[in-house]
Amino acid sequence: GFPDYSKSTIYNIRWSHSQDSKANPSSRFSASVNLGSSQYYQQSYNQINSSSFLNNTLSSSISYSKTFQGEPQVNMSVTATHSQNTNTSQINMTLPTFQGSMSRVFPFAPKTGTKKGIIQNINFQYNLRAENRISTTDSLFFKQEMWDDAKMGIRHSIPISTNFKLFKYLSLSASTSYDETWVFKTIEKYFDPVTDEVVSHDIKGFDSYRTYNFSSSIGTTIYGMFSFEKEGKDRWLKAIRHVMRPSVSYSVNPAFKKYYDTYEVVSADGLTTEDVEYTRFEGSIYGVPGKTYSSSIGIAISNNFEAKVKDRDSTATEAKKITLLNNLNFSTAYNLAGDSLQWSPLRITGGTQFFDNKMSVNFGMTLDPYALDNNNNKINTFNIDNGGSLFRLTSANLTMNYTLSSQLFKKDTSDERSKEENLRSGGRDDDLFGRAQDFSDSRFRTDDDDEEEGPLELYNSKLPWSLQLAYAINYTNARRESTISSHSLMFSGDIELSPRWSVGASSGYDFKNKGFTYTQFRFERDLLSWRMSFSWIPFSSRSSWYFFIGIKSSLLKDLKYDKRREPDQRL
Repeated sequence: GFPDYSKSTIYNIRWSHSQDSKANPSSRFSASVNLGSSQYYQQSYNQINSSSFLNNTLSSSISYSKTFQGEPQVNMSVTATHSQNTNTSQINMTLPTFQGSMSRVFPFAPKTGTKKGIIQNINFQYNLRAENRISTTDSLFFKQEMWDDAKMGIRHSIPISTNFKLFKYLSLSASTSYDETWVFKTIEKYFDPVTDEVVSHDIKGFDSYRTYNFSSSIGTTIYGMFSFEKEGKDRWLKAIRHVMRPSVSYSVNPAFKKYYDTYEVVSADGLTTEDVEYTRFEGSIYGVPGKTYSSSIGIAISNNFEAKVKDRDSTATEAKKITLLNNLNFSTAYNLAGDSLQWSPLRITGGTQFFDNKMSVNFGMTLDPYALDNNNNKINTFNIDNGGSLFRLTSANLTMNYTLSSQLFKKDTSDERSKEENLRSGGRDDDLFGRAQDFSDSRFRTDDDDEEEGPLELYNSKLPWSLQLAYAINYTNARRESTISSHSLMFSGDIELSPRWSVGASSGYDFKNKGFTYTQFRFERDLLSWRMSFSWIPFSSRSSWYFFIGIKSSLLKDLKYDKRREPDQRL
């Protein structure tokens, strides 16, 4: 044969399974497998694979879950996952992931009645997670090297918490969490002066580390009412109601230095040395124990504003409630363990709705109390002490969303029909003598809304439509750059050309980059038992189209035809 002749095996395995939820309510098994060699779609001449030629990702998932009813309830699940990049031949798997959890237990609560006080509200849970993660390549798949590089770990977590009332009006909660992590491979590092490099060795065997933390919070709710009503005056604005919820929290995370070691690095001339700190748990799947002590106090205030106004309906007996601000939140924190820059920036967020909740507005800003030096670096000096204002605006954002639809402009058909029958029966629209008798006897009308549509009605539709608009702008000034980082208007709309034809489009305009954003056109046809759709992205690096026709029934969902043009991967 030819000198460059080579032989290779390509394969692809697909499997899908879904269990009927009624078969066994306490357990569930599902599978979706797409596993194969990285060059399967590129080297296969099967015409069925032509649409998948540019596919570069394969993924699989098999899972089983079981619930054990009782007190406490126990949940268990086992999952195996697979993700494969066919361009790089990289394969990542979890074989398997086991998760177990026990529902919340109140060991000191009474068997009947309400839980009261700090002791009766003490509760705990138990969570277990075990994983075996594998990262390999196509050439090493299911070979010994793949198993040698596997990373295994088990984490036990026991969260404990309680809550109670203090002085009747204060709500206090406290929680702590104990975590224990087991690993089966650690590392050891040392400096080799001969090669002038740091050498790392894997040490197989069981090892573990334990961590814990504590947090608490106290808060209350304050109600305020500002009345504008005066005797003898019927004002439009009756009152404003303000609900404020201040809270203070405290959290502490100890430093677990005992899990850290050092190795000595000698300079090339041998005159100086440096101790470098590391932990033998580096590279473990659940991270490393923290080596930095942290202790902080958080301060937050949330606000809600409502107003009572005179109802436009003259027959209404009560004032109408409207929302002024759904929320107006302030939050910051103070780092007790820090030696500088202890105050966190003040974060302000808020939002509200207009036009019967059809339009929503949300905003936010970040205010930093610390000043900048001449190089635009933050320094441990308050901005006001540096000749500036109390706070320095570092970022701000505003988003607005508005929804329109034909339903908003739709007249009440029942009122229109009633008026029509009244006039048809000889009565006036404003008849002073009550409702006219229904001589036409509307009981025998044939224009019931639930009646099957005739052929003419299919074409004489009222064209239902919907339109969504979204506006967003972001401002950045962390280091005196004072720039609009993003500024865009997005829109998406759909219209039913007939009861079974719908057309939609989505697009937007980027004011910062002066160009259109992601644009898509959608066409869909309801063929009763069948469904046909076509989507098209006309421009950008994701330019593509997709056509689909298939049966609606889930039992025959595999009876379909679809074709697509993928985006050009060379762009």
